[in-house]
Amino acid sequence: MAENVKATGISSQTHSDEFAKLSMFEKISYGAGDLAQNLIFGTIGSMLLFYLTTVDGISAAVGATIFLVVRWVNVFWDPFVGAWIDKRNPKSGKYRPYLLWFGIPLTVLSAMLFLPIPAVHGNVLYAFLSYLATAMVYSLVNIPYGSLNASMTRDSDEISSLTTVRMTEANIGNLMVYTFLPLFIQLVSPDKVTKDIGLFGIHLDLGNYASRAAGPAYFKVMSIYMIIGFCLLMLTYFGVKERVVATKEETENVKYSDLITEFKRNRPLRILGLFFLIGFTFMFFGNTVWAFYTQYNIGHAEWMGSIGLIGSIPGIFLVFLWPKLKKVFGKKGFFYFFLALFIVGSLILWVWSFPQFKNSIALGYIGRFIQQWGITSATGYMWSMVPEVVTYGEYTSHRRSAALINSLMGLFFKIGLALGGIIPGYINAAVGFDGNKATQSAGALNGIVISMIWLPIALALVGMWVMSRYPLTDADVNKMNHELAAQRQKQNL
Repeated sequence: MAENVKATGISSQTHSDEFAKLSMFEKISYGAGDLAQNLIFGTIGSMLLFYLTTVDGISAAVGATIFLVVRWVNVFWDPFVGAWIDKRNPKSGKYRPYLLWFGIPLTVLSAMLFLPIPAVHGNVLYAFLSYLATAMVYSLVNIPYGSLNASMTRDSDEISSLTTVRMTEANIGNLMVYTFLPLFIQLVSPDKVTKDIGLFGIHLDLGNYASRAAGPAYFKVMSIYMIIGFCLLMLTYFGVKERVVATKEETENVKYSDLITEFKRNRPLRILGLFFLIGFTFMFFGNTVWAFYTQYNIGHAEWMGSIGLIGSIPGIFLVFLWPKLKKVFGKKGFFYFFLALFIVGSLILWVWSFPQFKNSIALGYIGRFIQQWGITSATGYMWSMVPEVVTYGEYTSHRRSAALINSLMGLFFKIGLALGGIIPGYINAAVGFDGNKATQSAGALNGIVISMIWLPIALALVGMWVMSRYPLTDADVNKMNHELAAQRQKQNL
């Protein structure tokens, strides 16, 4: 690295700034923002459709339509937010202030989605407007947060390390959302029955979280999650430093039409964006349908916590293997390997639903562990590739539009999130799922299997093909970063 810096004429001051080595505290502070957003908005992606179609009494088709409309609004809203942020330079930082300004309204609106009062029970208009407002405010937090990733350093090794720490914390958030959240809600819900949760023989009094009476339980647990999430956002706000940001001239020259121009010009952006869309679509298929799958196809909702706990292990304790496995398999091979693991794990979970295996918690442990190791690695490590797409855009257009590019990446992410919630909802409606019934028809159960197993597997295969088209190598990115840093150094002389 030192030889490369010397060869391009970069001063030691520039090297220590734009190629900064990040402290562990700064990496943890940045990752806290991902943990926060999982606690705040991840709860919505995992439980809102289930809540609307069981506790709130809205039909599966209407619930899916609410998701559809809100996400189409985001299609137009997110790029506008990205360009708007890139055109501004607040005094306390280009991206950090938005975490403070919009963190409080995001926290409040997210909790209000689960407001347990008779006036809004089953009210489709309230469900739609509250979700729309929450999604729009979330963009004003999520897009600048994502842009920070590319503004902290140009050092590719540091970005890789930052991603490892970030995704470890993000997966702790996933553990809190997908494992403990349903358990906490069941603990607070009424109509309790003592059940074995499938972990070390522990028995807990769990209520029915699919009944209307569980509404207050959702609101209490969600409110606590939101408050913790806001505190974590503040850790990010105070704990990170922006070093690589657009110049004043670049900021003044940002135009909303740059959204289309950048998308057309930046081939790595288009390919990575498509992979984001596909990856998060089948990821959120599983997240959305998991509660349905364990409740109706397996018949052991009380095991969600323990199985989810086992499934969270790879995303928290095996993330450190990512850089090593990338060196072994290469950038593209890394994704091929983990997407294949996801497919294997999904097939094991399918076998688990066979009548003779439904009471075998071991299959649930094994399948969920392998499946989650695959999906959290594939959809986690790809975030480290966003800064190199930003670099490519800066290198080819001489404009550093980090927020704009992150808004486009966030758009693909949110479309995937939406499809992962919308399509299972429509499939449920088409196959006759009825949230008011304790047991479902054979057709409804098959529909859940399609959403949980077969469509995600098909999309994982498509994702492999998409990643095979990605053009940037690590050497390409390193070369562009050093040339750009040298150009900035000359401009500052």
